[in-house]
Amino acid sequence: MKHHFGDFLDRTDGYWTIVPNRERYAYATDSDIPDKEAVKILTISKTDANWKQVFDCPNIEELTLHEPSTEQVEKIQTLKSLKRLRVTFFRAKDIEFIGRLYNLEEVILEYVSGFSDLSPLQNLTKLTSLHLENLRRVSNFDGLKGINSLKYLHIDGTLDWNQPIENFDFLTGLPNIEVFSLGFITCRTEFPSFLSILNLKKLRKIKIGRSTFETIEYAFLQVALPQVEGCSWDLCWDYHDNFEFLGKRAGFVKKSSAYAKSKCERFIEIYEKMKEESAEIIKSVLG
Repeated sequence: MKHHFGDFLDRTDGYWTIVPNRERYAYATDSDIPDKEAVKILTISKTDANWKQVFDCPNIEELTLHEPSTEQVEKIQTLKSLKRLRVTFFRAKDIEFIGRLYNLEEVILEYVSGFSDLSPLQNLTKLTSLHLENLRRVSNFDGLKGINSLKYLHIDGTLDWNQPIENFDFLTGLPNIEVFSLGFITCRTEFPSFLSILNLKKLRKIKIGRSTFETIEYAFLQVALPQVEGCSWDLCWDYHDNFEFLGKRAGFVKKSSAYAKSKCERFIEIYEKMKEESAEIIKSVLG
């Protein structure tokens, strides 16, 4: 599925200043730029014949590489003043080129395939916001460990493909995360998947769809993060003609059913037991 260039960044609280996806083309130019010192934002792609003028823009802060060439990706490593970088639709053997842009604060990788190692991002000691979407060869996110400056992390797939995540152990290496967001993903570890989230003492917001995980994972999160925004879900969601139960494959009951009330009550009862089980696990871990 091709990216529709909607803007799914959570722009509240100033985590993102990069231009919205849909506005990228407003900063694309293949003609000569008369006042290069005034340029702070550009979008370039492999079809731009005059793209090298980006190196004559001394105040460039933000760059979108949309379907770039290998040469463009390799050359931008010299743009040390860059603070914001978006790369879309590129097949890379590695992302070492990003790891050399030491002043980056915001990074977006969308449909960047061919590589599996995220560790070059550890070189970005000023990185605060990271959006990872549809990274086809990545399933282990341990390469993110040690990015102590990171405050916002979003990992996503697409409607037709879930981003695999082996486990969430990498969260132990991201002590300053404030916003943790997941889209279309598949977690490859069993309950409790989120033990490592207990280390995120500064976490203030979590964004997870209501059918991404088994029900018990939501119970765990709700017990583990009682004060965190986003950790309270409708157990029996009133949706059209049904009450949809929280959790992956948790099912639903039609509102018109004579058993709707009793089934919802039963589900809530089961969920409360899941919370009790989760509380015992957390207690054993934290001592």
